[in-house]
Amino acid sequence: MGALYKWCLVLVLGGASGLAQAVNADIEARFKQVMADIQARQKAEKAGKRAAFFCENCHGETGNSPLPNVPNLAGQNPVYLLNQIEKFGDGRRNDQFMSGLVKVLKPEERFQMSVFYAGQKVVPTPAKDARLAQVGRDHYQRACRGCHGADARGSKEVARLAGQRGDYLVTALKGYRTGQGTRSDPTMTSIARKLDERQIQALSVYLASLP
Repeated sequence: MGALYKWCLVLVLGGASGLAQAVNADIEARFKQVMADIQARQKAEKAGKRAAFFCENCHGETGNSPLPNVPNLAGQNPVYLLNQIEKFGDGRRNDQFMSGLVKVLKPEERFQMSVFYAGQKVVPTPAKDARLAQVGRDHYQRACRGCHGADARGSKEVARLAGQRGDYLVTALKGYRTGQGTRSDPTMTSIARKLDERQIQALSVYLASLP
């Protein structure tokens, strides 16, 4: 009865947005609990790896994609990952292929997959052009670090960019710039529209090289 009373109170006082916030808070608390408990984390990672078997062809066995234009999932914040999975499932992110796959996953499997990928180590791509990487670093520090962090490792709300696939970053930034990507974000769009081709390439080279 205590839990039922809690959700009724949230609905009465906060409406749908209040319920969403309460649910998110509970999920975040569960992630913290699981990630801090070695046995619970290992159990969730093992189950998450099983659930993610159909993701391996595109995202790689450990969340490091073998395909240049498909994102790495390794090392992302688990809350961020789960939110993106949910967005593909309910259509807030537009990709028919991904949405179809996500819809067959149970809520617990989505949670476990997020724990699994979050626990994997991303494999960066060394920069072949050090000068271009430096240009990317300088631009990142000016325009991107405020949201994505000084080390580009993101947060529960913002994607990790460190070690991300370079071609994927180029495609994502161009998608934001033109408004034709799989998602929309006013802040990202305003930043991307100020980027020229060289700046986009420089950012992708720099970020892909970060551990």
